[in-house]
Amino acid sequence: MSALKQLVDNEVIRAYATYTTIVLLKMMLLSLITSYYRMTRKAFANPEDTALQSGGGDIKKYMRIDQDVERVRRCHLNDIENIIPFVGIGLVYALSNPDLYTALLHYRIFAGSRILHTISYLYALPQPSRALTFFVGFLVNASMGYATLRSVSYF
Repeated sequence: MSALKQLVDNEVIRAYATYTTIVLLKMMLLSLITSYYRMTRKAFANPEDTALQSGGGDIKKYMRIDQDVERVRRCHLNDIENIIPFVGIGLVYALSNPDLYTALLHYRIFAGSRILHTISYLYALPQPSRALTFFVGFLVNASMGYATLRSVSYF
């Protein structure tokens, strides 16, 4: 139990937990936004989802691709591709005993980049805004990975 208490008392671990929770909640929010867009645009992916809209009528009318729904879905998929590596690399990085200031910098920049990426994706801001926010987050993950390998590598 004392090892668990040490982890919870570790400020880097607490920072990791805080920013991981923020980006995971943001990612979960995109699921709700996708559902909202599907319902308001009446664009469903599965026949059973059209039951309330079609009233037993032509379901093909509601089984369609909507560009707004697809934009939110692509944003959500991009989150999955980037936040999952952050969760894994960020944890190993936190356990490698980094400097608190450096860890906070990594975590804050990553969370900020993902939030800005979502804003630039959903509001269709002109490029390179979305690309820049993607690459900032990607570079943060690479930086944490490099720092972890450098400090704890087993070669």
